[in-house]
Amino acid sequence: MTIFSKIITGQIPSYKIAENDHFFAFLDIFPLVKGHVLVVPKIEVDKLFDLPDAYLAQILLFAKPIAKAIENNFSCNRCGISVVGLEVPHAHIHLIPINNADDLNFNRPKLKLSADELKEVQEKITNALQAF
Repeated sequence: MTIFSKIITGQIPSYKIAENDHFFAFLDIFPLVKGHVLVVPKIEVDKLFDLPDAYLAQILLFAKPIAKAIENNFSCNRCGISVVGLEVPHAHIHLIPINNADDLNFNRPKLKLSADELKEVQEKITNALQAF
């Protein structure tokens, strides 16, 4: 069972953003910037492009309102998307508020946010999702 599966099942706590029958979105607790969200399928598949076609097609539709909520609540030009997948063997996408291409550089130091800061980011995004 991957760490993401443990988050999905509640065995590991998370700052949940959204969920449906097939996907789960939550804050990255070591984000590149405030507003960094992970979107994962509920099935364990290592590589994004090994997902069944229906999941692959639906992951972006699930992520779309989250991306809009990020764009509307964080100082950014847009919500960037990245697929890295080297740290956890469970397909996932990163939704990150960006102003330039370097904002998607995963070699940069990660932020260390307090629980209160993470909760504040979670609330900004989840409150904005109610508009979609």
